[in-house]
Amino acid sequence: MHCRGNGRYANGCPCPHRGGRHERRVSGFGHPISGLDHILAMLMVGIFAWQLGGRALWLVPTTFVGVMAAGSMLGIAGIGVPFVETGIALSVVVLGAIVAFDVKAPVAVAMGVVGLFAIFHGHTHGAEIPEDAGGVAYAAGFLFATAILHLTGISAGFLTGKAGQRHGSVVVRLAGSLTTAAGAALLVGISDFPRAMLGFSFGQPFDKLHFA
Repeated sequence: MHCRGNGRYANGCPCPHRGGRHERRVSGFGHPISGLDHILAMLMVGIFAWQLGGRALWLVPTTFVGVMAAGSMLGIAGIGVPFVETGIALSVVVLGAIVAFDVKAPVAVAMGVVGLFAIFHGHTHGAEIPEDAGGVAYAAGFLFATAILHLTGISAGFLTGKAGQRHGSVVVRLAGSLTTAAGAALLVGISDFPRAMLGFSFGQPFDKLHFA
């Protein structure tokens, strides 16, 4: 569902990532760093790229930024993407787990995974551009902020690596585990997640559950 510039969906419900008055007057730089889900996912993308090393150091983050830009265009155009909030929360869970288990995925697969989640993050950024903000400048702001978060994640990986192969790996994997736990909490906080994923309504006896 498209989020209007007044910070509410068409049905009147507040947008989960709506910006405040101050954000409406400045660039979109503050949007990615105003939500824990965005911050954690961006950092995990950077750490994931560091864990893979080689070409992945620049291919994985740039893929995310590029696909996120495309996803933001969908949001700006008002083209709906299903389960956006769920997809964002899942990105935190999955990317955190990938880092925690130090998954050595092929670069192409890694690009595909981060690209998939980038669509959800980008759509949210695009759909929530305030009506009184310059679209191009706002988009440049949140893309720049995202790139910085990726670089922060990569840098964090290198810094922890300096602590030694053993201890550095433990710190990184612990960060991934905590991120996954945070993502799981975010999923629980999305009221429509269980019903949307399982296809039934709650609050009824089990034998009278209404399946969609």
